[in-house]
Amino acid sequence: MSLRVTPLTGSIGAAVDGVQLDDQLGESVLTELREAFKAHCVLVFRGQFLKPAEQVQFGRLWGEPEVTAMLTPMEGHPELIQLTNVKKSTTATEAWHFDGPFNKVPPKISILSAITIPAGGDTMWSNQYLAYERLSPGLRKTLDTLNVRFRGRRLGRMFNVAEEEWPTAVHPMVRTHPETGRKALFVGHRDNVCIDGWTQEESEALMSFVYEQSGTPDNVYRHMWQEGDVVMWDNRCTMHYAIHDYGDQERVLNRITLHGEVPA
Repeated sequence: MSLRVTPLTGSIGAAVDGVQLDDQLGESVLTELREAFKAHCVLVFRGQFLKPAEQVQFGRLWGEPEVTAMLTPMEGHPELIQLTNVKKSTTATEAWHFDGPFNKVPPKISILSAITIPAGGDTMWSNQYLAYERLSPGLRKTLDTLNVRFRGRRLGRMFNVAEEEWPTAVHPMVRTHPETGRKALFVGHRDNVCIDGWTQEESEALMSFVYEQSGTPDNVYRHMWQEGDVVMWDNRCTMHYAIHDYGDQERVLNRITLHGEVPA
């Protein structure tokens, strides 16, 4: 079966069929996947059922694994973390966000493998190229000059990390993708961000407006998980939102993130 790439929306996401990720992937297949990834930002592979070692093997085809600050690696597989049994009252991911923007060098790619899936628990992704390009020229010109201070506040509270240990980093509000050359918004939830050099009060109105533009419904792919799914996304040009609507049901996904570049 030949590899097939099918867009999932008009703005973001594509389903990939005709490939098993636990196989030895040839260079021609990898080239097709890389081009599809640059074009669609999110790739969905159904029916993969990857074991941890196989997920790590696939991830290494895209870069060097790393573990986000404040998260605990999986025993026996230090490249992976397991996302499981997160309570709605403490979750840090039920908001539009990037992975690890509070790091000096945020990860470039994240890959999730679905192990146990409840009724519900969808994840949404939003295209931050389009979020930026849809703004007025005047606002884009202003945002191009600003930097954002990110703090790991929501994640720190989720894992009961002392405030003085929350990581902090400053990055451009608009970053240029190192492979495509396109500009993308790089913002986050107001709990975690402030325009660098501005007070929180001064920053609030502009950051809230830009954040609201980042996840408009016509710029989103919503994934309904099935066990065995693998979804990978470009953390440099997408935000995501994990919906916690499954109560106390079990939800288990294994995640690998890959070392990125300093945003510029």
